[in-house]
Amino acid sequence: METIKVLLAEDENNLAMIIRDTLDAQGFSIEIAPNGHDALHKFFATRPDVLVADVMMPRMDGFELVRRIRQTDHTTPVLFLTARSAIDDVVHGFELGANDYLKKPFGMQELIIRIKALLGRASMQSQQDDSRKSIFKIGQYEFNAQTQQLYWAGETMTLSHRESEILRRLVENCNEVVETQIILLELWGDDTFFNNRSLQVFITKLRHRLSHDPQVRIVNVRAIGYKLIAP
Repeated sequence: METIKVLLAEDENNLAMIIRDTLDAQGFSIEIAPNGHDALHKFFATRPDVLVADVMMPRMDGFELVRRIRQTDHTTPVLFLTARSAIDDVVHGFELGANDYLKKPFGMQELIIRIKALLGRASMQSQQDDSRKSIFKIGQYEFNAQTQQLYWAGETMTLSHRESEILRRLVENCNEVVETQIILLELWGDDTFFNNRSLQVFITKLRHRLSHDPQVRIVNVRAIGYKLIAP
């Protein structure tokens, strides 16, 4: 059985150490991030099986952390830890893509049970997602993400792996902004200036490939990211 990888985003150091020791003793592999900013980078670097995140954290709160992750990752289970119990907070968390809530203070055994339950549901969902959609209509184009090919008027264009992965993220969020940072962390592993320039080159290539249909555009949302506009 493979070791379960948990990313814990928690700024209360004592609580983080207790959770780490408890999960270690249960055979889990655990990474700790003391704030949302570090957690975002560690999430894409380590690809955990489950994210356990405090809602109230410095530099980036849990809500913003999950909002950014869910731009491109819709499947990794997320469990929120929170001292807040207002129903609006709970609803907001689920709307952003959380899978479960655990109110502080909580027992370690309950945390373990919740994590295992989330992973069980995620496994079932993964089996259903094996046939994940791979063919998309983009205006007059058809894009096959599995074969990395773009079709237009009988013409076949073979994309590079990175072109295909960028386009897939844009088309899965068609008419919505996908943040530059998220694309860089997912595909390059970090969000340095040089990788950002590389992403711009790939965006230019994709714009050229999609230029046959005037209704299809990739727009730059300044200082945020990119949006694929298509009918």
